[in-house]
Amino acid sequence: MKRNKISIIGAGQIGGVLAQLIALRQLGDVVLYDIIEDMPQGKALDIVEASRVDGFDVSIRGTNDYKDIQGSDLVIVTAGLPRKPGMSRDDLLVTNAKIMQTVAENVKKYCPGSISIIISNPLDAMVTLFQKITGFPHNKVIGQAGVLDSSRFATFISWELGVSVKDVNALVLGGHGDTMVPIVRYANVNGIPVMELLEKKYKDKAKAEEVMKAMVERTKMAGGEVVKLLKTGSAFYSPASSSIAMAEAIIFDEKRVLPVCAFINGEFNVSGYYVGVPAVIGANGVESIIEFSLNAEEKALLENSVSAVKSLVADMERLGF
Repeated sequence: MKRNKISIIGAGQIGGVLAQLIALRQLGDVVLYDIIEDMPQGKALDIVEASRVDGFDVSIRGTNDYKDIQGSDLVIVTAGLPRKPGMSRDDLLVTNAKIMQTVAENVKKYCPGSISIIISNPLDAMVTLFQKITGFPHNKVIGQAGVLDSSRFATFISWELGVSVKDVNALVLGGHGDTMVPIVRYANVNGIPVMELLEKKYKDKAKAEEVMKAMVERTKMAGGEVVKLLKTGSAFYSPASSSIAMAEAIIFDEKRVLPVCAFINGEFNVSGYYVGVPAVIGANGVESIIEFSLNAEEKALLENSVSAVKSLVADMERLGF
């Protein structure tokens, strides 16, 4: 049986971790591309030299030539500049849009039948631009954001309640930026509402709401928190792991319900934009969108986040992309 061919565009911090995780899980053969001469070759060699120790047997190849991605089944795009301290995701728009143009043109040329996962920021704009240039079906171009944002939200909840993060279910909707919408009402620990557990812990509803508000704000600013601590660069372990969850759902046709940046047409009263929503992810990429009821406050927050996405896309188009 032919192994999957998975190409990673961008061999920086995220790209290197992605290549290692794909090898460890033996999801397929890896092509690691970057414009920096010899760097992807060095990372590929370093990872594959651990194959005997870690017990994996896949091919990992570093390259500076887009021709080597030809025929890939799955393409994961991390190319672009990372955020620096004090820089918002939106500040990256012009520079990373130019990079994404080149990436999309080459993926269209060499991997016309692939499914693509985009990680590059500002995420919502980069997914939109990639799909526009490639012309790929919308269901086969997906942005990674919600898996990571929801994992961050779940992590903070688990710390606060002193429970395993494995038992925490949390969901974040909307754009991958400061207007993202952690859905408090549906957050639960094995079905038990998180707010109920917080109120029991503090024996004070107001205090519970204050603690949850702090966790929501920390989730929104989590990427910036990592940037500030690292001083140089941005998060890479968690975005890579989040993308692998999506890749596995596609490769193994798992039909997982994951929060992703997907193109929606009418769901949540939004049409024609890539927005973070829960979706069924399988062999065909986004196979359906899971729509659910939102209350008035949640609807207002999502509308605000969608407005930010629309504004970002409009800015990108105004700049000629």
